[in-house]
Amino acid sequence: MADYILESRVWLARARPEVFAFFAESANLVLLAPPSFRLRIVAGPPALSTGAVVDLRMTWLGMPVRWRTFIREWDPPFRFVDVQVRGPYARWEHRHRFLDVGGGTYVEDRVTYRLPLGPLGRTAHRLFVRRQIAAMWSYRTRRLDELIGRVGLPSGNRSIEIHSEEL
Repeated sequence: MADYILESRVWLARARPEVFAFFAESANLVLLAPPSFRLRIVAGPPALSTGAVVDLRMTWLGMPVRWRTFIREWDPPFRFVDVQVRGPYARWEHRHRFLDVGGGTYVEDRVTYRLPLGPLGRTAHRLFVRRQIAAMWSYRTRRLDELIGRVGLPSGNRSIEIHSEEL
């Protein structure tokens, strides 16, 4: 089965501890998801930490979905990794890194994911899932700009990097 990788890198004009603290609050996940996902937290701690489990409900491709995520690695304020325990993907592993650069923080994300259903999942990815995930990440970047502060580069230029590939 094919794994896909989404990588993104966004610079925020805020200190690393402040940016990490924003991502450590589970309620902020809802603020970063497009409204069409109707994401809501149904169980879990208000603050993430090693071993935390967060149960979510959302709409994915027009269907109601339950999603359980587990915080597998936690190293504040540098990085954490969440993995899907239950949800729409056959695999979802999301690594978050926070790098202190130029008076702000680079937020680097690497998501490794796989759709279920073998060839049908690969076709769905090619036809619409890849675009949906890219749109979700673009929305997330806009919301980070609104909620945390200026998104761009340490030089003041605005640049967001999103890269996707198939393994």
